[in-house]
Amino acid sequence: MPRFAANLTMLFTEYPVPERFDRAAAAGFRAVEFLFPYDHAAEIKAALGRTGLELILFNLPVGDFAAGDRGLANDLTRRAEFRDGVSRALALAADLGAPRLNCLVGRRLPEVAEESQLATAAENLAFAAEQARVAGVALGIEPLNPFDAPGFLLPTTDSALALLARVSHPNLSLQYDIYHAQRAEGNLVATIERLTAADHLGHVQLADSPARHQPGTGEINVPFVLAALDRVGYPGWVGLEYLPQGGTERSLAWLREGGYWE
Repeated sequence: MPRFAANLTMLFTEYPVPERFDRAAAAGFRAVEFLFPYDHAAEIKAALGRTGLELILFNLPVGDFAAGDRGLANDLTRRAEFRDGVSRALALAADLGAPRLNCLVGRRLPEVAEESQLATAAENLAFAAEQARVAGVALGIEPLNPFDAPGFLLPTTDSALALLARVSHPNLSLQYDIYHAQRAEGNLVATIERLTAADHLGHVQLADSPARHQPGTGEINVPFVLAALDRVGYPGWVGLEYLPQGGTERSLAWLREGGYWE
């Protein structure tokens, strides 16, 4: 049976950040994600202590998200900024007890050859993966679909796998977001099987497609996909990273109706 974690950057946003943790715990979650906890670190640490929730994942700094940045790893001119972000993220992971980080590598730089960007990303990821290994923290990279993140350097699973092969570090794996994968390429179950066989499936996230609402609102056969995760023996969490339709608490009905929760 999959273990589900609430992504509190997208779920329970009806409430202030600290209260989201209380609401998640009251709803039955034991673990949470948070995309960028840096500006809320003290509140999050207090909330984790208060609720007993585990923070399982957050992202490395990505630059100015509001201005369109989706990562720094491919930009040679921001190498120092990327590496400072790795140090900052690992320090926060230690403080909050987070066992996993995710790296968004960045949007394509139109003035720079793609091969140069991939080489820069590979060098930066090798550095980040080794620093994280020393700290006892796992690191992933995540493809983002070209509809939601136009120009992202890794728009598909195969593009991310090619970069993983180039880096070839045992502490670097793939964060498989089912929503992004469905939007970009489909073929979800076969891809899960392939990633598992290659030992590349580091973390899984879930939303329905195409509107990114809760399971049951779109085109993905979520029970079939979750059954595949069970069948391949995926041991990790499934992060619920969707936009709740009709309010977060109401959006969780599919968990009980599907027999995933009591």
